[in-house]
Amino acid sequence: MLTESMEQQNIISRLDKIEQVLRYIQENMIDVDVILTEEEKKMLDESVEHENSGELVSLEAIKNVRRKVR
Repeated sequence: MLTESMEQQNIISRLDKIEQVLRYIQENMIDVDVILTEEEKKMLDESVEHENSGELVSLEAIKNVRRKVR
């Protein structure tokens, strides 16, 4: 009985350590949705350039054109 109890305590201790490691990983894991691919980075850079140069069309302008076409 004593060795069984010690074994259970050992298992519980190991599980606690695993839980701590998992918690650390979760807290420090990078969200893959915030990582840009090269293509996405290029698209973002182009969008910023267009915005700075005034070449972007607002969503409202697009909606207005669509309303007129209907």
